[in-house]
Amino acid sequence: MTILRRTLAAAVVAAVSLAAPGAAAQEKTDFRLAWSIYVGWMPWGWAADAGIVDKWADKYGITIEVVQFNDYIESINQYTAGAFDGVTATNMDTLAIPSVGGVDTTALLIGDFSNGNDAVLLKGADSLEDLVGRDVNLVELSVSHYLLARALQSLGTSERDVTVVNTSDADMIAAWQTPDVTAAVTWNPLVAEIAAMPDARAVFTSADIPGEIIDLTVVNTETLAANPAFGKALAGAWYETMRIMASDTERGREARAAMGAASGTDLDGYELQLDSTRMFYDPADAAAFARSEDLPGTMDAVRTFLFDHGLLGVGAPSPDVVGIAYPDGTIQGDAGNVMFRFVTDDMDAAANGSL
Repeated sequence: MTILRRTLAAAVVAAVSLAAPGAAAQEKTDFRLAWSIYVGWMPWGWAADAGIVDKWADKYGITIEVVQFNDYIESINQYTAGAFDGVTATNMDTLAIPSVGGVDTTALLIGDFSNGNDAVLLKGADSLEDLVGRDVNLVELSVSHYLLARALQSLGTSERDVTVVNTSDADMIAAWQTPDVTAAVTWNPLVAEIAAMPDARAVFTSADIPGEIIDLTVVNTETLAANPAFGKALAGAWYETMRIMASDTERGREARAAMGAASGTDLDGYELQLDSTRMFYDPADAAAFARSEDLPGTMDAVRTFLFDHGLLGVGAPSPDVVGIAYPDGTIQGDAGNVMFRFVTDDMDAAANGSL
């Protein structure tokens, strides 16, 4: 089974042309949230099916339509074009697509970070040092590509010392089984499937760079400012779902089983993916992560990767071209072009019971 997630490809170019005009958002009552299949985003589909999203939307006198996309990048493109008010996305793809495309975007909820779900895999070798000089199969310009860059940095080397072979996630298992492929970078459940094969070893994972591959629910900043009830309803629905999902109860197990089935696996398979995902079930933990002194350093590594690969826009002079705002008011990059914002307001409200 392939999980369609975190595949940046050439979407940045499309995002610039798709971006909606920057007119000020208006008050409204109907909202749309796009999500795609991934372990940390499955709760949105279940929450919608279970009536939890409607419950919280009704509390605030609004409606929220939750729409599943089979194509992750298309969901972000549709958000960037203005067809949706929010979307599930990684920190890297949020910066590279809507923010670079001119859509001011707020990370409303920090759902999780990959803590082993993504891995560098070698055939016939046990050490990361053996990666140097190899062809490496991965989805180019995805978080797999970012993980490769970080793995090489840990060795004091760079992508110049390997050859990236762009490979669809749908083709990764078949490619690995050919004799010519001896190195790959991918994500679960593909990592688990490859690692179970003879002579395969995971030599570097996202657990080696904890907190860097972050899965978010992001919303249009202007829409949120004009309609704070949208953010409150999303936060309320999310954290009610988190409480159920994290519980050792029959309902919690049923919820996790349903999320697993919806993603093409079962309860055991889904819980295996959760084991390598740092879920923020507690809103206070999520808010603390957003306020962490480590987050600006993480985003600096991400924006540097994007700049080095030409993904911060044509002619971008430096990684500072897009401003990133943090909960303490500091801004990284161009203060006159802030297009990505980390906030804690609704996570804090969920934590103190004031939603």
